[in-house]
Amino acid sequence: MTGRYFDEWLVGDRIEHPIRRTVTETDNLLFSTMTHNPQPLHIDAEAARASEFGQILVNGTFTFSLMIGLSVGETTLGTLVANLGYDELVMPKPVFIGDTMHAFSEVMALRESKSRPTAGLVTFRHELFNQRGELVCQCLRTALLQRRPG
Repeated sequence: MTGRYFDEWLVGDRIEHPIRRTVTETDNLLFSTMTHNPQPLHIDAEAARASEFGQILVNGTFTFSLMIGLSVGETTLGTLVANLGYDELVMPKPVFIGDTMHAFSEVMALRESKSRPTAGLVTFRHELFNQRGELVCQCLRTALLQRRPG
């Protein structure tokens, strides 16, 4: 399924995204090293084991990125002009290697674009849950989407 045009959304629309994703050690290590994040909690098993968590914590920016990535197919794929901002980002629970993530999105607001008559703004609330149903990440994303052509 491709994303929807601005005109096809209604406030309150809620989507359960079909793709689920298990986080691997490779995901976390590559993301941490590619972004130059040397936090021992993410890349040092001994340091992480000595922490209050007792194991490696998945890099929070990977968790955030995965949440957005899981949402793209049903929200903005093929209709996005630009992401304008991310707000109210929270991570109430940690993510660990081996956790399986699934995401939901809900339309919180719609607004006509004043500068682009062929587009409009959609504010989504994205939520990411682990296999235990615990909310691990949430944010608001404002996206500028194309209107349906013609």
